[in-house]
Amino acid sequence: MMMENYDYEIQTETEQQKKDGEKRERRYYLTGVLTGLLLAAAVAGVVFLVRDIVKGKNESAQTQTQESASVINDATVHKLGVLQDAIEKYYLEDVDAEALEEGMYAGLLSALDDPYSVYYTAEELQDIYEKTRGVYYGIGAYIGMDAATGYAVITKLIENTPAWDSDLEPGDLIYKVEGEEVYGMDTSEIVARIKGEEGTPVTMTVARLNGVTYDYIDVTITRAKINSPTVEFRMLENDIAYIEITEFDDITLDQFNEALAEARGSGMKGLILDLRGNPGGNLITVVEIAKKILPEGLIVYTEDKYGEREEYRCDGENPLGLPLVVLIDRNSASASEILAGAIKDYGVGTLVGTTTFGKGIVQRIMQLTDGSAVKLTISKYYTPNGYNIHGIGIAPDVEIPYDAELFRNEERDNQLEEAERIMNEMLDGAQ
Repeated sequence: MMMENYDYEIQTETEQQKKDGEKRERRYYLTGVLTGLLLAAAVAGVVFLVRDIVKGKNESAQTQTQESASVINDATVHKLGVLQDAIEKYYLEDVDAEALEEGMYAGLLSALDDPYSVYYTAEELQDIYEKTRGVYYGIGAYIGMDAATGYAVITKLIENTPAWDSDLEPGDLIYKVEGEEVYGMDTSEIVARIKGEEGTPVTMTVARLNGVTYDYIDVTITRAKINSPTVEFRMLENDIAYIEITEFDDITLDQFNEALAEARGSGMKGLILDLRGNPGGNLITVVEIAKKILPEGLIVYTEDKYGEREEYRCDGENPLGLPLVVLIDRNSASASEILAGAIKDYGVGTLVGTTTFGKGIVQRIMQLTDGSAVKLTISKYYTPNGYNIHGIGIAPDVEIPYDAELFRNEERDNQLEEAERIMNEMLDGAQ
């Protein structure tokens, strides 16, 4: 996910129209305001298109831009009024006008049939920014999307947090939050439901694989303030450094640089980089980390709907220069696949584990002046050798499925053990 704000004024009414609007019936006032903001949400995706038109794109691009905003017209405005009349007159329960408003914006984005293009309220956007800074109120679990089932999945538990002390396990599929099914929801929406005020409980129903069937388990956890480290470092035997990156957030680059410096200061002879369960994050962050590992050349490039290509390159001034093993699994996605894909293309490391998630597209968050935002899929990304792995993933060089039973019973990580074995062979061969 790439964070970038676009602040632009939304002007849909003159001052006189606003005064006249105060005299209208409530339904027409609400419909008018919603229509103006809906239009802003609709053209938010045009921000990039306008930039291209200025560069001299042909008229067909401009036509396509106009068509993309044509959902807002007299007919749809009238229909909104009719629907609101029906709700107010016949719907059994009291209606929260603000919830209806937000639902309209969310519905516009959901019609794209893209799970990664979503609408955020101002509160939801603030939660995202807080999370990227590494502090939030929640349970202390990382969440990704399980490609096989379409459910959100617990990918990692943070030590010394409520989640760590609960009955949750990595690999648990999130079935319900507070009794409400969450299938089909964006992970950010699920996270927003799990997070909450410090000291309050949240009940999650998770599905845990038991042989060929699933057990459904209710887990109630008390929320707390979470300091979310995104990088973990330790030295293993034979001067092998282990660095795990759980997400690529704003804080991750500094944490990675500290870990790498400490590893070198500890006499690191080889590095195991663990990207398992890493759902991705900030494109710029992963590019900067890649510059600490890769030789000179292309890291990744993106292409938008018009074929516009943007390249991210490494100057080659800080290559790792040591044996490297990278752990991946089916929950390694997006930015983690960018890093793993570049390492594989350059042949500077051995990938161990299972095939990654396969998310080869880039999103951008655009903030509106009322504090809300839209996240839109804006481009595809390609590895240095020109591969787009969307829906395919990156295959490991050494495939070894994770043995959850072994870890549960003996607290042994069979994938990490294989990575250590391979690293020791590399180090023996280098002597």
